Amino acid sequence: MIWRQVQLDPSWLAVLASEFEQPYMQQLRHFLSAEKAQRKLIYPRGEDIFAALDLCPFDTVRVVIIGQDPYHGAGQAHGLCFSVLPGTPQPPSLMNIFQEISNDAGEGRRVPKDRGCLDSWARQGVLLLNAVLTVEHGRAGSHQGKGWETFTDRIVAALNQHQSGLVFLLWGSYAQKKGAIVDRSRHFVLEAPHPSPLSAHRGFLGCQHFSKTNTWLAKQGQQPIDWFAVN
Repeated sequence: MIWRQVQLDPSWLAVLASEFEQPYMQQLRHFLSAEKAQRKLIYPRGEDIFAALDLCPFDTVRVVIIGQDPYHGAGQAHGLCFSVLPGTPQPPSLMNIFQEISNDAGEGRRVPKDRGCLDSWARQGVLLLNAVLTVEHGRAGSHQGKGWETFTDRIVAALNQHQSGLVFLLWGSYAQKKGAIVDRSRHFVLEAPHPSPLSAHRGFLGCQHFSKTNTWLAKQGQQPIDWFAVN
């Protein structure tokens, strides 16, 4: 079994339970099982595939960040987009995210360069959702088009329909296409180029999305996100 028996938080099960019985999800399960049978190394480990949902129940979501697929290097991916396991060097995109946080919301604070685990963001209500939840070691994008995109589209659609006042941070054209269904009359949507070194200087750096998010949350009577809470 490539992933553990799904026992999501009841708030996610209420909107996603039927998805696990759909043909596309059964086909995805068979694909992943076949990959494992060929002794291919898949990231993240099975118990972490749904970590974004485990750490941020449906009824606690306040902010949504959409990534593409997991990191494909050893010791990196653990189920949260852009995040790496404690003790793992920061990948370039994450370094740019932290640079923008420090410049935008720092007030003299900076994220330490030896930290990159964002599970504390998730526990504050930031859904760190990759569009594709698994990848083969060393092969970026190798599990695209296998069914994960449909599953995560359902997640975005459920949040759009059943929640209100969420902040969607859509970085890069891929995330922006995935978030195109979001009703901007009910949610706050911020767009910028991807934080990758290839595009960060075209508008991600200087976008002020982190302070804008907290300003929006304050207007809703909610606590701000502590963007410096990184492990």
